[in-house]
Amino acid sequence: MSGQNSATDSIRSGNDGVLRRLPFGDEQDFADAERGFVAALTPGIVKNDAGEVVWDSDGYAFLDEDCPPTVNPSLWRQSKLCAMQGLYEVTDGIYQIRGLDLSNMTLVEGQTGVIIIDPLISVETAAAGLALYREHRGDRPVTGVIYSHSHIDHFGGVKGVTTQEAVDAGSCPIIAPVGFTEHAVEENVYAGTAMARRAAYMYGAALPRGPLGAVGAGLGPTTSTGMPTLISPTVYIDHTGQTVTVDGVQIEFQMTPGTEAPSEMNFYFPARRALCMAENATHTLHNLLTLRGALVRDPHVWSKYLTEAINRYAARADVVFASHHWPTWGTERLTEFLSIQRDLYGYLHDQTLRALNKGATGIEIAEDIQLPPAIENAWSTHGYYGSVSHNVKAIYQRYMGWFDGNPATLWQHPPTEGARRHLEYMGGADEVLAKARKSYAEGDFRWVAQVLNYVIFAEPDNAEAKALQADTLEQLGYGSENGTWRNFFLMGAYELRHGAVGTPLSSAASDITDALSVEQIFDAVALRIDGPRAWAAQIVLDWRITDTGTVHRTQLRNGLLVHFDVDTDLPDPDATFALTEADLRATLLGGQDLRQMIADGRVKVTGDSGKLVELVGYLDAPDPDFAIVTP
Repeated sequence: MSGQNSATDSIRSGNDGVLRRLPFGDEQDFADAERGFVAALTPGIVKNDAGEVVWDSDGYAFLDEDCPPTVNPSLWRQSKLCAMQGLYEVTDGIYQIRGLDLSNMTLVEGQTGVIIIDPLISVETAAAGLALYREHRGDRPVTGVIYSHSHIDHFGGVKGVTTQEAVDAGSCPIIAPVGFTEHAVEENVYAGTAMARRAAYMYGAALPRGPLGAVGAGLGPTTSTGMPTLISPTVYIDHTGQTVTVDGVQIEFQMTPGTEAPSEMNFYFPARRALCMAENATHTLHNLLTLRGALVRDPHVWSKYLTEAINRYAARADVVFASHHWPTWGTERLTEFLSIQRDLYGYLHDQTLRALNKGATGIEIAEDIQLPPAIENAWSTHGYYGSVSHNVKAIYQRYMGWFDGNPATLWQHPPTEGARRHLEYMGGADEVLAKARKSYAEGDFRWVAQVLNYVIFAEPDNAEAKALQADTLEQLGYGSENGTWRNFFLMGAYELRHGAVGTPLSSAASDITDALSVEQIFDAVALRIDGPRAWAAQIVLDWRITDTGTVHRTQLRNGLLVHFDVDTDLPDPDATFALTEADLRATLLGGQDLRQMIADGRVKVTGDSGKLVELVGYLDAPDPDFAIVTP
């Protein structure tokens, strides 16, 4: 990457302070992360069918060196742990593939085969992990798959470990918490374009790996870039205590909706005295509102579900593991680990509420809150993925919304107009740049980033401001303990220097859109209606779904696409389309030519088919390359 700098004296000093302040002599995590090692994938590279690299764990070999001044030592430590890759034994009959994607894939041996928990993001990495397991444990068939929750890094690689045919034949049940499919597809479709664009920042998609670039995401090294897939669940878990036996393995489930995902569950293996915590207890403070965007999570119920897990399972467990990071062994140690995690989320929730009820705003609480020493000194509570700062703001947002209560902030100018006025009050861009350079030299990078943002949004072509802003964001990245903050800062610097990189990977793969229900298909279409252009339009269409025998009506009025199932007599529509659900999806989401489908007899029409052409004309295309650090 051209134009990069080393760490300034202030960042070096801050990172040196981290070394002095934190208990780096405690290496228990390294012992746990290395325990049970069987074999690594060698070389640590996974390619797709076209020969393109979709995963490269060897690219993190630089982490074997001493921490450089351009990386927070705490993040460097976490990244070294996350970069350990290969097949590991957790306990008798339970193995994990770690370091071959953002998440872990767990393999539980049954009577005749192996049950897969959370098959990574991509078909390619999941297949490589399964092959590594089989190389050392035998060619066992996959006799079940469990999705612990509805995020893509826990189901996307499913077709790398099993097939739709095996699932349909009943030889490989797919088990998931109730609500899984709805949440999985909604997250990747409804706001999928914006989330994917921001995820490129969150995981440092364009950053070179190394001391000046990407060192990891805190939760894992990064995301793989292969093909995501989805096979719909065949068994849904809907209550805590529900027990399912798969391939002779008894599993007891604990429902935890609204924690790390809207649909999530922990589970316990009584015969192995092993507890899987999904993503509810990992070796980091997790996100309550991820930087890529999501629904705000509930730390209050998160804490309560951790208490429930401790009370139900801890005394009966010898090991706790999750779908990220490394296990914790020993009943006493795992109980304390879960308790510290519980205390962390509960403390952040309660203290944020205490402060906001005294009138403090989210940004004020985030700046002032302090964790108890016992929590602060536990490595597993550090903000490598989530952070105290943005999690406290998320809690404030959950309860109070975006408005801080001060009428002065109720109706502020949007960024560009506000920036122009700021510059005028500050004496113009030249004056701001001169003062920003002084603040940069003093190490006040947070302030420099804020004021230079005004210059860039008021004068997008100001090369001097963009160059200094890139340098500033770079320094903020070098000092960040949080992996995703580092990636955001360094990606901002990268795009200021080189231009937008767009969205390297879309999570809206065909398997995900294929899982949309009819209701969700029309939801996805409604979100693309250009409201102002459609204000005067009046279009009523019926959609007769031939393979289900249902009729769904869409009505465009006042720029809103209303849709609902037809179960009573209604006035006649402008047109009726009779087609299968698959052809409905192909027409509205897949870009297939409706006229050709009508000519082929796949779609039958009564009424004015031109009304659909008119409706499609009101659809607006999302932009996967929208600007982030420039207006």
